[in-house]
Amino acid sequence: MALPKKLKHMNMFNDGNSHQGEAKTVTLPNLARKMESFRAGGMDGPVKVDLGHSDDGIQLSYTLGGWSLIALRQYGITRADGVMLRFMGSVQRDDTGDASAVEVVVRGRHEEISFGDAAPGEDTEHEITVTCTYYKLTVDGEVIIEIDLLNFVFIVDGEDLLAAHRQNIGL
Repeated sequence: MALPKKLKHMNMFNDGNSHQGEAKTVTLPNLARKMESFRAGGMDGPVKVDLGHSDDGIQLSYTLGGWSLIALRQYGITRADGVMLRFMGSVQRDDTGDASAVEVVVRGRHEEISFGDAAPGEDTEHEITVTCTYYKLTVDGEVIIEIDLLNFVFIVDGEDLLAAHRQNIGL
């Protein structure tokens, strides 16, 4: 019998500042490709052609309890990769007890800061949505996926899928 690894503990960092005791939820980025159907003579059906990363981009959002001024001070930052966020998670299998470290690093800028409802005597939280130009997923020290949109880099399981294209266009 095998049980899946489940998130047991997490922390969130913004430019090295720990959100320990503040980070309530993190919505990690969806990874999506832009695909277009193509069918031509001699084909019995369409094949989806991969046209790169989705037009929806890469987004991460997180919710903080209480008031944290770190993201507010970064709002309106002009560089597309001006803010670095790091999610650290510990996942564990309940059948074996094996634990793994999961790290997601993104760079981008804050697209939206939602302050939620404010009511005396009630919980206060705000949600920050970040549009990202960089994404890296590491599990137990091994880089699984790295995407750097500004530098035309796309690495999956150690293979740089854009290396030949960079060479072909002189980058």
